[in-house]
Amino acid sequence: MSLQQVHAFYEVLMLDSSIYEAYFNNCSNRGLLGSWHWDTNKIVNFAATFGYKFTEYELTYVWFESEPISTHNTLSEPPQSQLKQLATV
Repeated sequence: MSLQQVHAFYEVLMLDSSIYEAYFNNCSNRGLLGSWHWDTNKIVNFAATFGYKFTEYELTYVWFESEPISTHNTLSEPPQSQLKQLATV
């Protein structure tokens, strides 16, 4: 599996706010009550434009079954503001 590719992709997202903004705008939708919904197919395709190769299964595995990518997680904030906080640490 290309779990390393998923982790590497998310490391780039955390370090480059312009890439994260494009990721956020292209791969997420705001749902009811302020929730965010992510399209795994769009994420896989978006990552591929930067040379990362992984499947939707590998992506969801990293999301739900492996160690957290970041220990800083505030549910009350949208992901973009969380990234800005991580980038300044």
